[in-house]
Amino acid sequence: MGLFSFLTNQLVDVIEWTDNSQDTMVYRYDRNGKDIMMGAQLTVRESQVAVMVNEGRIADVFQPGRYELSTQNMPIMTALQSWKFGFNSPFKAEVYFINTRQFLDQKWGTSNPVMMRDAEFGMIRLRAFGNYSFRVADPVVFLREVFGTSAYMTVDGVNGQIKRTLVSGLSDAIAQSKIPALDLAANYDELSQYALQVISPRIANLGLKLESVLIENISLPEEVEKAMDKRTSMGVVGDLNKYTQFQAAEAMREAANNPGGGAGMGAGMGAGMMMAQAMQAAQQLNGVQQAAPAAAPAGETKFCCECGQKIPRTAKFCPECGAKQG
Repeated sequence: MGLFSFLTNQLVDVIEWTDNSQDTMVYRYDRNGKDIMMGAQLTVRESQVAVMVNEGRIADVFQPGRYELSTQNMPIMTALQSWKFGFNSPFKAEVYFINTRQFLDQKWGTSNPVMMRDAEFGMIRLRAFGNYSFRVADPVVFLREVFGTSAYMTVDGVNGQIKRTLVSGLSDAIAQSKIPALDLAANYDELSQYALQVISPRIANLGLKLESVLIENISLPEEVEKAMDKRTSMGVVGDLNKYTQFQAAEAMREAANNPGGGAGMGAGMGAGMMMAQAMQAAQQLNGVQQAAPAAAPAGETKFCCECGQKIPRTAKFCPECGAKQG
């Protein structure tokens, strides 16, 4: 191998990155110890940004496109380099490819219940979950504040921070919205938009942008859900007398259809008969109260000629003994 071939093998002349994953945010181009050739071809694809770092300092940022690295399109690098060996000499620099596409369907959820003051139920605890999407909005800020000098980074590196910020912001959104607990399910979209407005500024200082927030479910405590179920059941039942009659009929029908018969059938029939008797007694008592004649005035009574009981003066027969009155 000649000297020229050896030098050529130590230079990088094509710089590019193709991403086959779904969660890679930053990739540092591996030079394998080689220097970058002046005039090398840099290809930046759509949804990518290339950042060149020279001796720990951010030099140049390249948007999607194809570039021939030279002093014309690397003004900052040219200013940083002394170029002692002429403008055609190779240089050492780190090239970072940053993925700027949206990262979709990222899950979030409340690890602990969120306290909320409700006008109807008082202090209650809520749990919620959903998903969100985000992207890198400012590659330079993201490189400085989050990524640093690592060789590789995925969404797992920032998901924890975004989730905690999202849950905190959503708690504030629910509290400030003052939406009753019973109406939360009908206001998921409004809460999502409010949370998006509250949370976006909190992650902007990391170079990130929250694109969407989706609330899939907000669940109430079990005791509150039971109270809501009871209230709903009472509204569905309506007339309690008719509901009791229906229950009695159902109990008798189930007992009659019970293949085991015996004690089960007897118990069912007994329960149904007891309920029916109770309803009948209540109806009879109500009928007696409605049919009972008004008490006769003191001056309009007489005594039965047979049994001597006081009876109405106009009575033809004694209601006690049945004797005909004269």
